[in-house]
Amino acid sequence: MFYIPGYDPIHPRRYRELYRSEGAAQAAISGYEIALNAKSADGVATDDGPRYGWKVEATIDDLQTTTDVEVLVWSDIVRGSMAPSIAQTYWQLIRTAWIYISTGTLRRLMWLRKGPVIAALYPVGVLILQAVLAFLVALLIARSGQAAVARISDNSWVAAAAQLVFWGIGLGVGVALLRWFRRMDGKIYAYYLMHDYAHSAALSGAYAPELEERIARFAGDIAVALNDPQYDEVLVVGHSSGAHVGVSVLADVLRIGTRSGHAALGFLSLGQVVPMVAFLPRATRLRRDLRDLSQRRDLTWVDVSAPGDGCSFALCDPVAVSGVADGATQGPLVISAAFSQTLSPERWAELRWRFFRLHFQYLCAFDAPGDYDYFQITAGPRSLQDRYEGRAPSRSRIDVTASKYTSVEP
Repeated sequence: MFYIPGYDPIHPRRYRELYRSEGAAQAAISGYEIALNAKSADGVATDDGPRYGWKVEATIDDLQTTTDVEVLVWSDIVRGSMAPSIAQTYWQLIRTAWIYISTGTLRRLMWLRKGPVIAALYPVGVLILQAVLAFLVALLIARSGQAAVARISDNSWVAAAAQLVFWGIGLGVGVALLRWFRRMDGKIYAYYLMHDYAHSAALSGAYAPELEERIARFAGDIAVALNDPQYDEVLVVGHSSGAHVGVSVLADVLRIGTRSGHAALGFLSLGQVVPMVAFLPRATRLRRDLRDLSQRRDLTWVDVSAPGDGCSFALCDPVAVSGVADGATQGPLVISAAFSQTLSPERWAELRWRFFRLHFQYLCAFDAPGDYDYFQITAGPRSLQDRYEGRAPSRSRIDVTASKYTSVEP
């Protein structure tokens, strides 16, 4: 299994520990066994880039399986995109908002789901509020100092000098306040989300050269695994922004045409935000990849989301809404993780308003899992194709064209 994270600067060991703890919880609920072991090359950086993975041993339905898991790491690219200063971040805010509004993309995204659009507007509102508060604090200090000087001296030169001093103090305090807000962003997520959307929109939907290079590297790794006779299935899992990266990676893999092994190929996209990129004018590469991948008969693609996840375009067929579905389209199969049904009432009440935690629920244990069990899919004896053979798509899926831009030509 290859796992492609979303826009996440954290070391991939986070995903191993999440898999370990949540896998154990799901096994206890569902009555199977699952255990993790380290791989010899865990965390080692090779000439091909950073590598990180683990091995899973499971007994499910009385069948024993062994799964090699590798995280396709692009967190270094994410960290690089989060380097801008406070001033540069505010410039990103202006530029990103202009791109989404001027192209009509924001309006069309709102046709689909309000939740992810609100999530996109959240950092804009919070960063503006932070700037306003910093300015008001600076203004209050300057005006208070000016008033105090006026009460003790009527000398215009003294008043002018004092005004400059107190404005300087006020601006210094305002800047310090902005810096404090940034240090607290681990709880607020305004800078994090702003950098996320700015990264997607920086080239109006086109991939940056460093991401293109990483996609090519990922495609090569997956192609090698497909030709390894020890594997019955090669499963690629893309979560959040990792879903559209996964689309392009797999499209490249299948274009390479070097597949000679017997392994089945599956793609599981979770909590996808594909429209945030695919709807932009220069996202021709992604739209072409969506079209091409959806037409492949030698790939099983299952797209899982949930209306309770306000950070994803839940049940939006990423191919259809991007305007590239046609008569040759085979997938994806769009189904719901149905959080309100698969989580206990107590658990659902606990998580319902924890939006970022819910966005990761696809990788976690469910109290009453239906046909979506992340650990049985990734470590069980049945392939993605076998597991969802004959499964009907969600009746609530959205499969109408919403994008203004549908061209697949560069």
